[in-house]
Amino acid sequence: MATRMPLPADAAGEQFLDLSWEMFGELCRALALRVARDYNPQIVVGIAKAGVIPGAVIASILGLDFFSIKISRRVGDDVRRRPTLLSAAPPQAAGKRVLLVDEICTTGETLRLALAAIRELRPAEVRTATSFARPSGYKPDYYALETDATVIFPWDRKVFEGEKLVVNPRYAAVISE
Repeated sequence: MATRMPLPADAAGEQFLDLSWEMFGELCRALALRVARDYNPQIVVGIAKAGVIPGAVIASILGLDFFSIKISRRVGDDVRRRPTLLSAAPPQAAGKRVLLVDEICTTGETLRLALAAIRELRPAEVRTATSFARPSGYKPDYYALETDATVIFPWDRKVFEGEKLVVNPRYAAVISE
């Protein structure tokens, strides 16, 4: 599939970036290169759910072990405003140089919560990385691209509705298939 271009704004003026798998892979490579030039992590920890995808790719590129920590704004059917820690930080982070990865950083709340959980294990050092960051607000140590657009990640573009794979209803107004 070809790299998709930014989509036009929706009726409310919100901009969208429809990300292809190929572009996502290139962003992961660029992010891994930035990390490798400046930091020598021993393990990579991805924030589940979506942060495990770039985290696993970056760990593979860097030849490192990968672990996850689960944080969510949703518990069952309950949607919360603040992120909640749902699993402990991996014990393998103790005494190690850790790279903590998420797919996007908007407010920084999720990264801060994960950082606090990992720091309880007393790592040698921990740094953060995300595929995307917002121009204003919390900045991870490393990020591949800065944008204000709503990013449509390739794994979130289509979802199952019953037994059919359909365009995610959240993006139906801006994606034509």
